[in-house]
Amino acid sequence: MPGDLFETEAWFANLLAHGFERAPHRHWICPLPVPLSDGAARLHLMQQAPGAPLAALGNYYSCLYGPTGSPDAIQNLSTAQWLSAAKALRQLPGSAVLRLQPLDANSAWLAALQGGLQAAGYWTDRFFCFGNWYQIVPQGGFDAYWQQRPSALRNSVERGRRRLDRAGAWRIDIHTGDSTTLACALTAYQTVYSQSWKQPEPCPGFMPGLVHTAVHEGWLRLGVLWLGETPLAAQVWLVHGDKANIYKLAYVDGIQKLSAGSVLTAALMQHVIDVDRVAEVDYLSGDDAYKADWMALRRERVGLLACDLHRWQGWLVATRHVLGRWRQRMRGAALPS
Repeated sequence: MPGDLFETEAWFANLLAHGFERAPHRHWICPLPVPLSDGAARLHLMQQAPGAPLAALGNYYSCLYGPTGSPDAIQNLSTAQWLSAAKALRQLPGSAVLRLQPLDANSAWLAALQGGLQAAGYWTDRFFCFGNWYQIVPQGGFDAYWQQRPSALRNSVERGRRRLDRAGAWRIDIHTGDSTTLACALTAYQTVYSQSWKQPEPCPGFMPGLVHTAVHEGWLRLGVLWLGETPLAAQVWLVHGDKANIYKLAYVDGIQKLSAGSVLTAALMQHVIDVDRVAEVDYLSGDDAYKADWMALRRERVGLLACDLHRWQGWLVATRHVLGRWRQRMRGAALPS
């Protein structure tokens, strides 16, 4: 069973090459003791600046974090092996404080690492990162999924299609690999993004790098909705294993009545369900209200804070963290019911 897309060497390579406004001060690749027959399993960690805590290699582009390698092999590591891994982490600069995020709260590797860190002398706590909306694909494919959606969403998409029909000739292109039209599609995506409501990318090279990485890895599902020769909406989805990830989406500001974004989302949803035959579609980070129309389920991504109480930096961060939690509870208790 493959791991998550955000836990692959290809993801970390593009992130490190193109995804930081300022490159990390240090990047470590920490091996986990899996059998040689299972290949390599590694934790990608960084120190953002001199004296900064040890942290997951990630930032606002990262929707999940975890070790690369075989999930089954990682899950089979023993308690003693996780303790050994935690002791190795403790030798790295900045390791008085370790911060990993965003994480799957239900992953077996997280619970095992947390236990190893505690056995190595760390105090640990988990904290909320963001809500994550997702959909398990029902039997019956896209038709069954679409009938389960709210009528307001289905009607909005149908109205959008009719309005697009009246506006002129329109089409949707879905790019799944390298082709003579890929460069045009990437340019269309960037054009739409620049004309949307979204802020410019802080790292302009990240998305082109990700698209080319996705082509090489077979992940890419780049959809563009065209009205004539004008792109109105564009989305980058990434398919890995049996999961489709809705990574980036944008539409030209001022064309909301055409519902171009929703029309394109429906087309891509049908593609990943009926063509790619994924088992799950993931809307990744955020509790935006519209996501509940497309997805039936919600879970939370968390962070892990680990502090070595035998070092003053760890003791200080742990104390601040506990006091912050206490203040939050007190403010919550003071609110009128």
